[in-house]
Amino acid sequence: MTSEFHTIGLIGKPHHQGTQQTLTRLLHWLHQKGYEVLVEERVASELGAKVEAVDLLEIGERCQLAIVVGGDGNMLGAARVLARFDIAVIGVNRGNLGFLTDLSPDAFEEPLAEVLAGRYEIEHRFLLETKVYRHGEVKACNTAVNEAVLHPGKIAHMIEFEVYIDDRFMYSQRADGMIVSTPTGSTAYSLSAGGSILTPNLAALILVPMFPHTLSCRPIVIDAASIIKLVVSPHNGEPLEVGCDGHVTLAVLPGDEIIIQRSSEQLKLIHPKGHNYFHVLRNKLGWGSKLF
Repeated sequence: MTSEFHTIGLIGKPHHQGTQQTLTRLLHWLHQKGYEVLVEERVASELGAKVEAVDLLEIGERCQLAIVVGGDGNMLGAARVLARFDIAVIGVNRGNLGFLTDLSPDAFEEPLAEVLAGRYEIEHRFLLETKVYRHGEVKACNTAVNEAVLHPGKIAHMIEFEVYIDDRFMYSQRADGMIVSTPTGSTAYSLSAGGSILTPNLAALILVPMFPHTLSCRPIVIDAASIIKLVVSPHNGEPLEVGCDGHVTLAVLPGDEIIIQRSSEQLKLIHPKGHNYFHVLRNKLGWGSKLF
């Protein structure tokens, strides 16, 4: 075995038959090739083999490569933890669209062997850091790979808030919420709400109002170095939320301020050689093929 990856972590969606089958194949294949393998504790007991079960933090600390089996949601959950470590991450798609998961569960061996031999491409995807301030104090914070979304909670209704970019007032909004998305998240919730697709190499953010009560408000792309401040009107009658990747929820009260900015953490995402982002878009979004 000659590889920069000596210890490999396996992460997957718990209680999912297809994921369990792929993880079992991966475990056997990697052991045959002589790699040390750590398995994330939530799925370790499902593999029916003697494995070293650890949490995500230990995978980040001890492994050079993490293989995430599942959909983009599983990748996002792992990425928010692993981005703080110097670890490469690659995905096996067991979900639906799978923008972040390159490998096929039915034929992962050949491309993965190429990656393990050092023939791969690297992408660094930046994260967002979101903090909720109340009377000048931080009340909640978390990171997101895709997007941070201010919204009313379980029942959609119009809310009022102001938007500042680098402490400069941009506009006030009466809308169902606001999506602040990274290029990674531009093919997720932001896309569904009418936002543009941003290629992953762009240092940019896109702000997408959700059902604004005006015909003149459109998504806007800004520099990723910008600091976004959302000031929630004190006249909003109910508590609100900020969702990070749709997985983590931060409580927001009327009058709170939400600061959203580029995180210092980056996800080290790797792809097999020949990866083409536009090929991914054509496949996932059903774009037309070449005519001539």
